[in-house]
Amino acid sequence: MIIEQIYTGCLAQGAYYIQSGNEAAIVDPLREVEPYIRKAKAAGAIIKYVFETHFHADFVSGHLDLAKKTGATIVYGPTAQPAFKAHVAKNNEIFKLGEISIQLLHTPGHTLESVCLLVLDEQGRQTGLFSGDTLFIGDVGRPDLAQKAAHMTQEELAGMLYNSLRNSIMPLNDDVIVYPAHGAGSACGKNMSKETTDTLGNQKKYNYALRADMTRDEFVKEVTRGLMPPPPYFPVNVRLNKEGYESVDVVLKHGKRPLSVTTFEATANETGAIILDTRSPEVFAKGYIPKSINIGIKGSFAPWVGALIADINQPILIVAEEGQTEEVVTRLARVGYDNALGYLEGGFKAWKTAGKEIDSVESVTADDVSVRTQGNILFNLMDVRKKSEYDAEHVIGALNVPLDYINEHLSEVDKHKTYFVHCAGGYRSMIFISILKARGYNRLINIAGGFKAFKESDKFELSPYVCPSTML
Repeated sequence: MIIEQIYTGCLAQGAYYIQSGNEAAIVDPLREVEPYIRKAKAAGAIIKYVFETHFHADFVSGHLDLAKKTGATIVYGPTAQPAFKAHVAKNNEIFKLGEISIQLLHTPGHTLESVCLLVLDEQGRQTGLFSGDTLFIGDVGRPDLAQKAAHMTQEELAGMLYNSLRNSIMPLNDDVIVYPAHGAGSACGKNMSKETTDTLGNQKKYNYALRADMTRDEFVKEVTRGLMPPPPYFPVNVRLNKEGYESVDVVLKHGKRPLSVTTFEATANETGAIILDTRSPEVFAKGYIPKSINIGIKGSFAPWVGALIADINQPILIVAEEGQTEEVVTRLARVGYDNALGYLEGGFKAWKTAGKEIDSVESVTADDVSVRTQGNILFNLMDVRKKSEYDAEHVIGALNVPLDYINEHLSEVDKHKTYFVHCAGGYRSMIFISILKARGYNRLINIAGGFKAFKESDKFELSPYVCPSTML
C-alpha cells in the first residue's frame, strides 16, 4: 500500500495519492491533474476512484478533468447533489482498492456532505484517515461556510460537527494517521498546526476540539468564536465544484497567449482587464505599468487574488518573469479565475523598451522613516496586517488598515496625506499600495522589511506582545 500526501503550500492544501496493487485513488485533487496521471502510469496503476471529501470552497478541484481523462469514478458523501455523473455514497460504504478497503464515514458539520475516508489495510486494520475539512491538525473545519446553502446557522452546523467527531472519529484507534485537507495558512479553519499529519491519539490529547470532557455547548462556542468573514470567492468555488467548469487545458491555452506590447495595451483598454503583475514586490517597486496590481507569485498568490479581485470572471492580463506564465495561469485556475487573456511577451522590460509610461513605488527603511519624520511617525504610519497580528503587537500609534478588508477601510485613508505603509515583511504592503495607487492614492511609501524592521530598530515604541491564542 502506498499513501502519498501531495501538499501545495500556497493553498495550504493536501491532496492524496493511494495505491494498492495496480489500482489507485486520488483524494481532493487540485485543478491540474496531469501529475496524478503521470504518477499512476509510472507505477503501472489505473486510477479507479476520485474521492471528494466535500464541495471545496477555497480551490477548484480537478475531479472532472481527472475522471474524464482516466475513467475514474467520482465519489461524494451522502446528501451531495453534484450536477455531473458521480457516485453518491452511503454512510459506512466500503470501496475496494487493490488489497485494501476505504470506508466512507459521513461527518457533516463543516458542510452537510462532508466525509472522512478510513483506510483499512490488507488485514482490515485501521490505518489512515483522510479527514478532509472535518478534522485538521490542531483544529477542525469552520462551520460557517455552508450555512446559507444548508439553511442552518453556524451554531447548528457546529453542533453537527461535534456529533460527527464524537460518534465517527474519536472512537477510531489512536494509531490511525490523520491526513487532513489543509494546514496552517488555510482560511478553512482558525488555528491549524504547521504539521500536516499526526496520529489520532495525539490529536485526542492536544486538539482543543477533541477534548473528552468538552460539552456540546462548549464546543459550539469555541468553534464559532473569533471567526472572520470568509473570502468572497469561496461561494463561487463551491458552485464550480458542484456544477462544473471549463477544462484546465482550455484555460491554460487562453492564459498562455503571448501578447505584444501594442496588443497588450490595446487589450487592456478595450476589455477593462486588470493588469496583474506577479513579479516580486522588490522588483515591482522599481518600475511597473501604471494601474497594475502587484500580487507576487512567490507568496500566497491564489488566496490573495481570490480575496482582492471580487469578480471571478474579471478579465486579467499577466505580467510575469520569464518562464513563470504557466505557473501564474495554473494558480489562477486553482481558485476559479479562468479569464486570463494572455501575458505581456518580453515582460515589463519589453514595455519599458517600447518607451511606454511607467510608474514606481518609493521604498524606504524603518530608520529612514524616523529621520524623514523627525521621530514623529505616529500620524502617518499605516499597518496593513490582519487585525489579529496588529492586536498581538504593533508600533504605537500606527493605523491598522488590513489588506483583507481594504475596501471597507478606504474612508480612513486620506488622499492628501503621506503614509508609510508596512505589513510583516513587504509582500502585502506592496499589494496594498499598488491597489490604492491604481485608484489615485499617490502618497504612499513602502517600508522595506515590514514590521520585522521596526522590531529590529531602537527608534520605535511597540505595544506589548500578546499571544494570539489569548485573543480568541
